[in-house]
Amino acid sequence: MTTGEARFLVRLTPRAGRDRVDGVGDDGVLRVRVAAAPVDDLANRAVIRLLAAELGVPASAVRIIAGSSARRKLIAVDGASRAMLEARWPGLGRD
Repeated sequence: MTTGEARFLVRLTPRAGRDRVDGVGDDGVLRVRVAAAPVDDLANRAVIRLLAAELGVPASAVRIIAGSSARRKLIAVDGASRAMLEARWPGLGRD
């Protein structure tokens, strides 16, 4: 089976009590919280590590391709399929 790159939107809340995925909102966007502050790219690195761990892929496979300085980010995961993401987080990407 070949997998390419899967993309999805994340709404990041920095300075949370701990790193966690809250699930998919009604808008189809994945809600993520990280303890790191949004300075020196710390929150972005934390969300990459968290998503990689959740998906069982290396952190190098997860990239922020848009929104690096915003709460809403477009994430790409190399080696993942859309079906894999939807199985992990039902409702992800729905409009």
